[in-house]
Amino acid sequence: MLLSIPALGKIQTGMVEKVMIPRVFRLDGMIEAVHQSTISAQTNGQVEAIYYDVDDVVEQGALLVKLKDTEQQAALRRAEADLRAARAVLEDAKKNYNRIKDLHTKKLVAKSDLDNAQVELNTARAKLDVARAALEQAREQLAYTRITAPYTGIVTERHVQVGEVAHPGTPLMSGISLEELRATVDVPQSLIVAIREKSRARVELPGGNWIEVRDLTIFPFADPASNTFKVRLKLPKNLDRLFPGMLVKAAFETGVAPALVVPASAVVYRSEVTGVYVRDEDQQIRFRYVRLGDPLGEEVITVLSGLQEGDEVYLDPIAAGVELKRQRRQARESQGHE
Repeated sequence: MLLSIPALGKIQTGMVEKVMIPRVFRLDGMIEAVHQSTISAQTNGQVEAIYYDVDDVVEQGALLVKLKDTEQQAALRRAEADLRAARAVLEDAKKNYNRIKDLHTKKLVAKSDLDNAQVELNTARAKLDVARAALEQAREQLAYTRITAPYTGIVTERHVQVGEVAHPGTPLMSGISLEELRATVDVPQSLIVAIREKSRARVELPGGNWIEVRDLTIFPFADPASNTFKVRLKLPKNLDRLFPGMLVKAAFETGVAPALVVPASAVVYRSEVTGVYVRDEDQQIRFRYVRLGDPLGEEVITVLSGLQEGDEVYLDPIAAGVELKRQRRQARESQGHE
């Protein structure tokens, strides 16, 4: 792609060429936690103990908040007693049914007596089912007095204090998990078709490193106020120095476009000035300011302005700078002699 030809002694030059490169759009994204939630009370009770506070790390299943369970314990004992009573009634109904059935077989009682015994047996079985359901509900209400962490994460907010009375729906504690994160980006509608087709993106991490993302979720509707589509980029697990709320750059590939490239070795960086040494039509060295784009590997860099296709740039800018000074000195000396 890049040709090296002799120029001004042994200084090598390379050709500025036009190549096709991926067309990439960079947009701002916001980091979100995949798992973020507010835990609420599911039963009545006074807050008896709080075991974690803001910024504490909790493991999945850890006890977060304990509610006073006097009412729930009483309801559980009552449900257990009702279950025992229902079982006793069922046993009595079975015995009575079997006795009536035996008498009916011997034609000692009417068919209506057997039917009544059958109804009583069915009713006793139904009451046993009700008692079992009530016991399960009582056990569940008692379990609700121990609020545990649904996943490993960090506490972000505590909504109650010890001694407060909680009711179903009362917020208790909020938290997030840093294990799974995603970036949310608002994409203009003009790009969404190409992004759907490519279904790939890159996200810049703190420190300048880019990671490839192929798990994209594109919302099937646009925001009527901004005409943008929300796109979620699922990131790899357990990334360092990345937290919810941070802004990141997301790059989406939407096709290909022509671009000029220059050898990386030809670029000169002087404080805030970026340029290259070029050979003009008169075979003279000239320093030209350029505006660069993204590098394409380690050898070439895209050029946004300052150069044209076919320009020759010197691959050894130090030698080219020395030669330019020599040319200028010779020019001043020749003018002095005149």
